Amino acid sequence: MENQSFIAEFILLDFPQFHQQEHLLGMFLLASYLLTLAGNTMIIIVVIHDHHLHTPMYFFLWNLSCLEILITTSIVPKVLVSLLLGYKTISYPACISQCYFFFFLGSSDFALLAVMSYDRYMAICNPLRYAAVMTTQLCLWLVVGSCAAGFLATILPTILVSHLLFCHANSIDHFFCDSVALMKLACTDTSLVELVSFFSSTTTVLGSFIFTVMTYTFIVRTILKIPSASGRHKAFSTCSSHFIIVSLGYGSCIFMYVRPSGSNPSVNKMVSLINTVLTPLLSPFIFTLRNQQVKDALKAIFSRHAAYSKNNLKLGCG
Repeated sequence: MENQSFIAEFILLDFPQFHQQEHLLGMFLLASYLLTLAGNTMIIIVVIHDHHLHTPMYFFLWNLSCLEILITTSIVPKVLVSLLLGYKTISYPACISQCYFFFFLGSSDFALLAVMSYDRYMAICNPLRYAAVMTTQLCLWLVVGSCAAGFLATILPTILVSHLLFCHANSIDHFFCDSVALMKLACTDTSLVELVSFFSSTTTVLGSFIFTVMTYTFIVRTILKIPSASGRHKAFSTCSSHFIIVSLGYGSCIFMYVRPSGSNPSVNKMVSLINTVLTPLLSPFIFTLRNQQVKDALKAIFSRHAAYSKNNLKLGCG
């Protein structure tokens, strides 16, 4: 008999340990979400409008900011509705959709981080071939390939999760429809789903992580061979922002998904907040504060805007 869910909707338990502070937590997440949207949108606008940033590195950064917005938007608005308005239910189709899009976008994000590490490897280790290799067409294909990798890594585990049988329990001990939390509610055998999910997450996360570590190993070796201290500092500065984001993203995801199940749900939720809230929030500010070209582009945009507003004011007064 074909599996069919008897559950029409799920209840997200969110953070029961902070039940008395739900509104305060909701306001904090709302502020974080708005800052995430503002920061990543700022990166997108700056890269689009400043022709000096029309390079592969900033093209990938532009796409990374788009993914960060989509990742946090796939989770946080529902959490805000739950914490601030008290509507903790989510329909079965919406739950499966949220599960799919979060992992699809997250997998694409990791693939893109690996692509960005390759871009830095070519720029630092093979500078003479950089322009010939990192063409506009290749950059487009690398971004498309990152999204395709995310789609392929996520589609089968999500299909298997959607075919699980949920009989009675419908309370998800999480703040979103995480696949691990969903599998704990199933009243059928989940060993196949767990195996496929573990293999998929291991391949996606560890595969891209190993590739990134390898490229950075070559990058560091090349930088250390640069004779001048200023040259080494400049080379390290172009990679440091990317390395910080890589450390945050990979560290939390490896802890969450690339290991056997059975950990503390409260710990999982706290770690998940790093992926859904902290990393998308910090990413644009880390790239902005640690990148002189982006800071210069921001100053130029604000200067043009101030001059435009001043001219309009003069014309209005005249």
